[in-house]
Amino acid sequence: MEILVLILVGHFLPTLIALLRGHHNGFAIFLTNLLLGWTVIGWVVALIWSTTATQRRVEVISA
Repeated sequence: MEILVLILVGHFLPTLIALLRGHHNGFAIFLTNLLLGWTVIGWVVALIWSTTATQRRVEVISA
């Protein structure tokens, strides 16, 4: 049972990284990871994508 949990966490590591970083493309990274993560290339693409820069929202306060 513990092995299965470790495999799932390892498989969805790019998604977890994206969610923890608040990535603006988190859902797209999840879909890439879900649908193509079983291939090594798809998993690596999702991992790299999840570690790229995130957009910062800037709040403009007008005086």
